[in-house]
Amino acid sequence: MKTRNLWLVLSAAAVLGVGGCMGRAIKEGVGTVTGAKGSFSESPSMGSQGAKPLAGYASFQVGRVEDAFKGRTPRLLIQRLPAEIRTLLQKEKLPVGRGGRTCVINVSVLYYEQAGSMGQVFGPLEEVVAEVQLVDKSDDRVVGTAICVGRSTESVNQGVEKKTQGLAEGIVKWIKNRYPETK
Repeated sequence: MKTRNLWLVLSAAAVLGVGGCMGRAIKEGVGTVTGAKGSFSESPSMGSQGAKPLAGYASFQVGRVEDAFKGRTPRLLIQRLPAEIRTLLQKEKLPVGRGGRTCVINVSVLYYEQAGSMGQVFGPLEEVVAEVQLVDKSDDRVVGTAICVGRSTESVNQGVEKKTQGLAEGIVKWIKNRYPETK
């Protein structure tokens, strides 16, 4: 009887262990395709959820990108973020570099984390958190503020480049959410 119980316990542990490994393998495979993720949480100053306060802007322009995390944000992220934002704005068919009324995107990186050795065992979590302000270029009026996050939870999406892409995705998602549909 004891042997039977031992086999049941060992079998259950093996099945659960393999299930966890399979789950992570699937997650890593999906992560290869989807890349790092971006999200945002905006301040209430932009009005109700359905409002489109960015409708009057003919163009978006990346302004300053700064490290407010006391020099702990990699220079590579600060250098690459403007181009990544422009690329995603164009991909989403949002106006970039046109004349007319312009909205400037200012980014201040508040927090940067890379996965340590324990993260490799339990599944990595890497993220970058930034405060983003949308500013009317003509009068320096702040149109809106949000906290945007670039996050990777798969080993294949680790590194500065992937977190940069995730942060840019969060910023562009926010802008697209508050800009009228583009065709």
